[in-house]
Amino acid sequence: MAQIEVEGQISLTIDNDEISDCGSAVSDETSPPSYPFWCFEKDGLVEVSEGSPEHHILRGSFLIGMGPVAKQTNVVAIHKNSSSSLTRKARFDSFRLFIEAVAEKCGGNAQERYAWYAGTREELLEIVKHGFSHCGKPVHGQSYGVGVHLASAKYPMEDALSSEVDEYGLRHVLLCRVILGDMEVVSPGSNQFHPSSQKFDSGVDNLADPRRYIVWSAYMNSHIFPIFMISFKAPSLKDFQGLLQANVPRANVPKPTTPWMSFPALITILSRFLHPSKMALINKCYKDFRERKIRRPDFIRKLRIATGDKLLATIVKRHRQGGV
Repeated sequence: MAQIEVEGQISLTIDNDEISDCGSAVSDETSPPSYPFWCFEKDGLVEVSEGSPEHHILRGSFLIGMGPVAKQTNVVAIHKNSSSSLTRKARFDSFRLFIEAVAEKCGGNAQERYAWYAGTREELLEIVKHGFSHCGKPVHGQSYGVGVHLASAKYPMEDALSSEVDEYGLRHVLLCRVILGDMEVVSPGSNQFHPSSQKFDSGVDNLADPRRYIVWSAYMNSHIFPIFMISFKAPSLKDFQGLLQANVPRANVPKPTTPWMSFPALITILSRFLHPSKMALINKCYKDFRERKIRRPDFIRKLRIATGDKLLATIVKRHRQGGV
């Protein structure tokens, strides 16, 4: 029996034999198309009873991770991956062997975690049945190398809200057990597709508080095992961001105490001092920031690297004095 803490939030106890043979629980009759989960049951997924402790823990963990949009999120159903086929049983047995192997390599701790994977309903069902077939870009945000991108247990919101809605108005995410082993930081936009050395097993965006796990293609079907699929209704990420902006009271926005300089104005001034090659890099980073491909802190960091703090400080100082 393995007990895994979900990133400091909850603790789920999972039997090593949790993937039980539930073939007899699935009817041979095809449910009517009006039933949203007929294809789930056809593929061997078993619904978790709404009143069960398992359902309560999973629903609570998911809603905690949904943060400010939790109140607008309705968990409609939770289904459990069953081993109704010999292939799935073999995959789970293989996963347990890799836990032991990675633990031995890493001094006794395989760094097994829970993580979320979002996608279309059809994609997730294919993963449950056959495993991952390719490494695509994450459904939301910056790509960190070429691999399977999963959201850490604490941060499912952005991926979940970016997942595609099916014909029943439902979105779907997989909760997976993931073997991370020794992790290394992967930079946003990186083309890395394998560990940088034999020491490492997986990638993360941040070692201290990871939001994103990257499992390389060579390990995607040995180090990831989907155990639950959560189906829910929620607004899209774009709609939710618009709602947040609409609800920001203008009266509470603090006024700047020093003269404010916009990024376009700063970039225009920088063009007087910097080489065109550096300006091309800055303009590209600013374009990525405007298109939400990178976050504001990332853009500022890249701007400081390209410009140098001394020049930036001089420009800001002159601007405050009205001299730029």
